Order: sequence, then C-alpha cells, then structure tokens
Amino acid sequence: MEIERTNRMNALFDFYGSLLTEKQQKYMLLYFADDYSLGEIAEDFDVSRQAIYDNIRRTEQILTDYEKKLHLVENFNQTEGTLNEFSHYLKTHYPNDKTVENYIQQLKKESIE
Repeated sequence: MEIERTNRMNALFDFYGSLLTEKQQKYMLLYFADDYSLGEIAEDFDVSRQAIYDNIRRTEQILTDYEKKLHLVENFNQTEGTLNEFSHYLKTHYPNDKTVENYIQQLKKESIE
C-alpha cells in the first residue's frame, strides 16, 4: 500500500510538481523521492513534525485534485499501454518492419518529454 502511494505521488509530482510552491516541492521530494522521515524533514527546516505532515497531506490532495481535473497521468498511462500493445503486435505480425517500430519508439520518447 505504501509503495503504491509513493509511486502514485511521484507520478503526480512528475506531471504537476511545477504547479506547487517551492516549499511544497521540497517537502514532497524529500518525503516521497528521497524517503526522508517527517522528523528528518522537520529538523532540516526547523519546523514541527506536524507542520510537515499537514503540508504533505495538503499537497497530496492538491496533486490528486489536479489529476481529477486534468487526467494527465491517466492519459499518459493509457497512451503508453496502447503503444506497448501496438509494438507487441508489430513484432509478432511484422517482425521485419523497422520503420513502424522506429515511429513507435519516437512516440514513446516524445510522450516522456
């Protein structure tokens, strides 16, 4: 459960992190990406553990709300899945068609950028 939450927050942060305040970004990166504890973050920023906890919870809700409205992560995942299915189909049915495979790889690269 905790790993799923961390992965989800990291994905949401990748898409929407630039919309957060600098402090929110720092706390989220330390907590979810760098695996700092609430106490360690609180000590680094000279605030209470409760303040960090509250800020992270509020920021999680903000990121979740962005995703509910914009669906960027969901759309990205669907596109990736479709490209993977198409790539598999191509390799199975047209193993020598490198041109289309190159187009698929280009689309995958562009979707990440």
